[in-house]
Amino acid sequence: MDDKLDFEQLKVFFDDKLIDFSEAKLSIASSAVLYGLSVYSVFAVSKTDDGIKAFRLPDHFNRLIESAKIIGIDDFANKWDYQKFHKAVSELIEENNINQDVFVRCSVHVDELVAGTRSRGLSSILSMFVYPYKSILPEDGARIKTSVWRRVPDYSIPPRAKVNGAYINSVLGKQDAIDSGYDDCLFLDVAGHVCELSAANIFLVKNGVLITPDNTSDLLEGINRKTIIKYAQDLGIEVQQRTVDLTELYTADELFACGTSAWLTPITEVDGRKIDSTQHQITNKLAKLHLDTLKGQSEYSSDLLTSL
Repeated sequence: MDDKLDFEQLKVFFDDKLIDFSEAKLSIASSAVLYGLSVYSVFAVSKTDDGIKAFRLPDHFNRLIESAKIIGIDDFANKWDYQKFHKAVSELIEENNINQDVFVRCSVHVDELVAGTRSRGLSSILSMFVYPYKSILPEDGARIKTSVWRRVPDYSIPPRAKVNGAYINSVLGKQDAIDSGYDDCLFLDVAGHVCELSAANIFLVKNGVLITPDNTSDLLEGINRKTIIKYAQDLGIEVQQRTVDLTELYTADELFACGTSAWLTPITEVDGRKIDSTQHQITNKLAKLHLDTLKGQSEYSSDLLTSL
């Protein structure tokens, strides 16, 4: 999609139908607005030689189901299954005549009015819209700093659930990084171990080994993260998922961020310590493989892409 195109002029999916962007509204008295009681996922839709395809669509639907379950939003799973979701995504893409790479953001909003601080037994609606395919990080390399804010722990607001309201944590960290002259923040957990960036997972390479914080490190269990791990294992690259200390990043041979909206981006600086991006050999190999997959040009494409 052309970055200059006004995505607000496109049709959106809202409450079981396609409508104009301007008509998609949530009440100021809804739980989604009052408490941020929505869960979401974002996925890439790519133009391939074999048509328009979505990346790991079943996994993104499952993320919505699991996020809602964790938070206690029980209405969504009663109304939606994968077949219905796939059909809605296809209709959104077809109605907007999408013929290029885009992102789709889908959210489950609790639209009950003045329901108080609870989640069960409340009505919800699904929204989806298309927006430009553009990375949230500089493509030639990101500079990051350790956040003054700690990542919200699983025992407070579980990061493995993509809850809209929880992203104020990411906003605080990212804005502090921007104010300090960096591109993004690096979150640590309450024990001082590495978690992730504001909206992307992080990997490091040391002596040929690919290392990333494990699933108990207060991070989002990213769909792209899982994909990168699978690529690496199939390429014969040793992968470690474990607790990671901040200082390990300072001496890493390679660093990169990955996520739907972050793509696979080299990290070239952490807290003023430079990482030589010209040496990102494993990063570049994985990035090319991932791009080829999204474009329908790798051996993984048939399994990971869904026709729309």
